[in-house]
Amino acid sequence: MSGRLVILAGGISSRMKKPAEQQERLENRLVRDADEKAKSMIGVGKGYRPFLDYLLYNAREAGYDDVVMVINRQDNSIREYYGLQDRDNDFYGLRISYAIQEIPTGRSKPLGTADALQQALEFRPDWAGGRFTVSNSDNLYSQKALKLLRGSEYENAMIEYDRSALEFSEDRIRKFAVVVNDSDGTLQRIVEKPSPEQVEAARSPEGKVGVSMNVFMFTHDQIAPLLPEVPLDPDRDEKELPTAVNLLVQRQSGAMHTYFLSEHVPDLTYKSDIGPVKKSIAEQYNDVEF
Repeated sequence: MSGRLVILAGGISSRMKKPAEQQERLENRLVRDADEKAKSMIGVGKGYRPFLDYLLYNAREAGYDDVVMVINRQDNSIREYYGLQDRDNDFYGLRISYAIQEIPTGRSKPLGTADALQQALEFRPDWAGGRFTVSNSDNLYSQKALKLLRGSEYENAMIEYDRSALEFSEDRIRKFAVVVNDSDGTLQRIVEKPSPEQVEAARSPEGKVGVSMNVFMFTHDQIAPLLPEVPLDPDRDEKELPTAVNLLVQRQSGAMHTYFLSEHVPDLTYKSDIGPVKKSIAEQYNDVEF
């Protein structure tokens, strides 16, 4: 059982920094957070706690203690809050370290989530031979989900979420990557930007469609060699972590197990997400003591 967690926070939050499509009733300081900080640092919680605190709380309660945050040099909001040391900043029993995802010369944004994970593993060569979980920084995964991955009996595993349980607009949900499995939960592939036909092909005999929210558990020595091979996605011009997962299951049949969960995952992508996420945190974490 591994208490190691990589949190991907190296993006430049370009979608969050766009003007809201409609006027949002947000406190001025939340709008400033959205425009100036990493989106996971928006103060949506009690006492203006940042969103990321709640992901870290769930991680700690699920048994994680060694956390690597992948950050970029353009934003200091994470380091200034969680500690200035490169390694082993103490945060309520968690040891937090930072891997830097550099933006290559000639680019305006980082190389994507697969590159971010590569930077994290190069920063922590002591993790070789073990296992770890990797997640986004702008999704609030539950303790149940994180605990399932940490304690998995499989070499590699992921959570697939019941599409019908996600509390997003239909248009947004249609864009989520769908998960194609065998009947025993063995991953066959992740389909990004699925067509309606691909969604139907992924539907289980029970009528359920599972989607990926980018939370995985990996055996280091199986995923690390594949990360440099991940090609740039032709649409996003980034190296995507689901592509690395697809490479893994292509090279090694049966390499990834899926756990199906029917629960919502609060998400901070756009300014319009801030209000619903703030409400969700108030309902679920109002009495939480860090």
